[in-house]
Amino acid sequence: MVDPSIRRVADLIRAAGSVVVLTGAGVSTPSGIPDFRSPFSGLWNTFDPMEVASIWGFHDNPERFYRWFMPVARAIRTARPNAAHYALATLEQAGTLDLLITQNIDGLHQQAGSIAVAELHGHIRSARCLGCDFEAPSDMLWARVEQGEVLRCETCGSLLKPNAILFGEPLPYESLRRAQEAALRCDLMLAIGTSLEVEPASDLPHLARRRGSRVVIINRQPT
Repeated sequence: MVDPSIRRVADLIRAAGSVVVLTGAGVSTPSGIPDFRSPFSGLWNTFDPMEVASIWGFHDNPERFYRWFMPVARAIRTARPNAAHYALATLEQAGTLDLLITQNIDGLHQQAGSIAVAELHGHIRSARCLGCDFEAPSDMLWARVEQGEVLRCETCGSLLKPNAILFGEPLPYESLRRAQEAALRCDLMLAIGTSLEVEPASDLPHLARRRGSRVVIINRQPT
């Protein structure tokens, strides 16, 4: 028997003219990618996030950043989409989902077939030079990082940083613009697997509510 709450959400999706989804780490944990904020992941237990996962921390000690980040990168590189990723891709293919906004950097939504994706916190498909903005695909760089190399631009010699957003960096303008505009025009927003603790992603459900839209939060922990 289908849980009444699931049936209710399905009814809301069918009735909505415009559906927007916001996803967080909880969507990808079944794929083996740790939740940064979970007390069980250990990611914030070993290092101070404001030291190691900030743009100034990266500048000061890139070796420490990569020691912390490489286990996450390995998990992402071997992960595969799970049922949630495929279900959301199916919603888009059915013409139901207008935009999928994600706080995740793993690219699993795209692997599952989603096209209309706004990556608020960036991705690790490429790395960018902090000096001249040259970009290089990450696939050709990870082996060098595994050997302990600090990546530097072949053009200007500045540090190369994965295109994931660190503390102290602005969010990608175009992704944020698309997310905010979608939140303001949707009839229904689903927030899935996110604690809604990090701004400005946490503001998006409020934007939807301001329009009078319904907001459904699906998460194991309180938000």
